[in-house]
Amino acid sequence: MKNMTLQNMANAVNGELHIENIAEGILKDSTLAKGVVLDSRKVEEGYIFVATRGERVDGHSFIDSVFEKGAMGVICEQAPQNPKGAYILVKDSFQALKDLAAFYRQQLNIKVVGITGSVGKTSTKEFIASVLEQKYITQKTQGNFNNEVGLPLTVLGLKQDCRMAVLEMGISDFGEMHRLSSIAKPDTCVITNIGQCHLENLGTRDGILKAKTEIFDFMNPEGNVCLNGGDDKLITVKEVHGKKPLFFGMNKSDDCEIYATEYINKGLDGSSVKIHVDTESLKEEFYVHIPLPGEHMVYNALAATAVGITYGLNTDEIKNGIEKVQAVGGRSNVIRSEKYTIIDDCYNANPVSMKAAIDLMASTPVKSGVKRIAVLGDMFELGTDEKQLHYEVGQYAAQRNLEIIICIGDLCKNLYEGAKSVENTVSRAYYYVDKESFLDEINNMISNGDIILIKASHGMHFEEIVNKL
Repeated sequence: MKNMTLQNMANAVNGELHIENIAEGILKDSTLAKGVVLDSRKVEEGYIFVATRGERVDGHSFIDSVFEKGAMGVICEQAPQNPKGAYILVKDSFQALKDLAAFYRQQLNIKVVGITGSVGKTSTKEFIASVLEQKYITQKTQGNFNNEVGLPLTVLGLKQDCRMAVLEMGISDFGEMHRLSSIAKPDTCVITNIGQCHLENLGTRDGILKAKTEIFDFMNPEGNVCLNGGDDKLITVKEVHGKKPLFFGMNKSDDCEIYATEYINKGLDGSSVKIHVDTESLKEEFYVHIPLPGEHMVYNALAATAVGITYGLNTDEIKNGIEKVQAVGGRSNVIRSEKYTIIDDCYNANPVSMKAAIDLMASTPVKSGVKRIAVLGDMFELGTDEKQLHYEVGQYAAQRNLEIIICIGDLCKNLYEGAKSVENTVSRAYYYVDKESFLDEINNMISNGDIILIKASHGMHFEEIVNKL
């Protein structure tokens, strides 16, 4: 890891470096760390272990064991009683992790694409990374490493030969994006949309816009901003650091320079569109097959096109990248088992993404006798209007003519009531207080050949339903 010596790291985190009980010559001033981890099980020879205090586990209790594995050093809040190697003493290990990531980011010759938004961050990240991989060595956020712990770990995992980093940046309150941006220092900022996530902290969609646009605080002043021109809040962002954003959308408008026409829905096999690039420097168009299902995936492809154009890819490279993108588990991931077709979309949920998933189900053609079943669970962090928002999603689902709507969870009692309020829906809607109650009856509800959507907030753990199916 470039310039990641013990002394440089100690300086970066404002810590006290202690080198004790180390045989002469084993650790030199020029020795570089090979990796940085929080999980002691992932320590390898030459790694730095950051000891943090969690609700159930204190990383300080593993310091001896990581030195036995060959750790180069430890960052900790409490000095080891009998230190077996070098350690850097700090006041706050989590803050040290962020400071260390910010330092390492500055050592790298790399371009960073930062992605945020209420819905679609992960899928958009996958599209953008797939496009950029056609020309550059590219790394991206893995899993859900998008917060004030995950983002620093992602940055610290970037390799020196990497040229493009695609970083997902998730928040739930004001100030978080400011801190994430100070670490990532994005060269390009992408915002997917302004929805209804984290309303309990951010209050309104205007609050969400304010919190999300903190991503601009530490971006490269010469960088670029790519925004969803179909979003009524994002379209109000007229300039950033004196430059007009590059807008993308489903329809040509005065603002959208990258847009799609000739949309053909191919159900669970994705869609095809014609993408137009109409910027001052480039005017081209191309047809592309988008392999992931749902109209909302077109926006992801358009965002990837905008970023690809920004970094000099031609339309053939962009097309290839879009067509090679793969689904991530829990996010519009179509699983075809021997018995059923499952749409695994259970990683997260809010009213916007819930309605998009319902639209996907409703637009999927089925043979006679095959049921389209929506298994829907609670949506969290929606603030004071959470009951009404669930009720409205229930109404929306009932109006989309799905064969069965299954509602699970305390909040989803309101979704169930909303569904029942629509004429001729009572016999199609079912309510279960928890997923265990539903799993007890699942075999009575579902038949071979059915198409089943699984959608809820992550805290509902609906992956258990996916695994059961």
